[in-house]
Amino acid sequence: MKKVKIPIEKAVGEAIPHDFTRIDPDTGFKGVYFRRGHIIKPEDIEKLKSIGKNYIYKLQPSPDDIHEDEFAIQVAPLIAGENISYSEHPSEGKISFYAQINGLFKVDKKRTVRLNLIEQTSFPTIHNNFPVKRSQLVAAFRIIPLFASRRILQKAKEILKRPLISVKPYIIKSANIIVTGTEVYEGRVKDKFIPKMRRKLSAYGVSVEKSTIVPDDVGMIREAFEKLSNTQLVVVTGGSSVDPDDVTKKALKRSGVRFIREGNPIQPANNLTIGYLGDVTICIVPAGALFYKTSAFDIFLPRLLAKDTITKKEIADYAVGGLCHFCKRCTYPICPFGKV
Repeated sequence: MKKVKIPIEKAVGEAIPHDFTRIDPDTGFKGVYFRRGHIIKPEDIEKLKSIGKNYIYKLQPSPDDIHEDEFAIQVAPLIAGENISYSEHPSEGKISFYAQINGLFKVDKKRTVRLNLIEQTSFPTIHNNFPVKRSQLVAAFRIIPLFASRRILQKAKEILKRPLISVKPYIIKSANIIVTGTEVYEGRVKDKFIPKMRRKLSAYGVSVEKSTIVPDDVGMIREAFEKLSNTQLVVVTGGSSVDPDDVTKKALKRSGVRFIREGNPIQPANNLTIGYLGDVTICIVPAGALFYKTSAFDIFLPRLLAKDTITKKEIADYAVGGLCHFCKRCTYPICPFGKV
């Protein structure tokens, strides 16, 4: 590509070769000041100088060169998967991607890294398994130079034979709650689990149909579970520890529940345990989730509601990043807790 450098005073009548950005820290503005293709007028000269444009370049691309806008336009539909929309026109060479629904954001991490290993590409995303709202920004793509070769575009397309990002909808819409604990059953301790679980589930559009409180008794827990397992999700809270009298898992196993693994490497709520009985999802939530604002329950809940497959290996992967920072002011999920 050939470039002809023109002093800005002599550039009247020339076309702006790409979007020019203006950044003003005083007003907080950052955005396009002059659009690509704008024909420079005499009154534009001082404005262009105010953003450091003392010259413009008249570009003469070769047949092998592809402009940043065209590059982004070609790869955008290849990147976007289910329930992802993207901006129709690039801005500053960038196309942004948005969630079309409330749900669980999914990104193919390995292929995203491969795409970014092409030195001229830039494709940042939010974290995998992040709960998102409709219209939320989830990713952005651009090439870093103004032009790239068509060979680079072809390399990107080879990686993009399948979409990179998608949003899984929340499938589970109803739940039942079982609180275990003899001290709660006998009224010695006031139950605070049911209202807290209701609030957390309601935030994702899940309604609690039934709830009950039972003592630490295998037979009674099993009976309560079998009565309330006629729903999509059963949240069992309270007794879940290393104590010999913790009989919750034992009772659910006798009902046929299959656990992925007992406990998890996230703190707080190490003893949170996920299981299944046919199409019913079961989540045992320990007492730590009652004390702390954010715990392993908050990390796994969006995935459970989206019926996202969770493996034993994935649970182990949460060990790195699975220790809460216990900040004075919790900003979860906009924090590193539980990000893998």
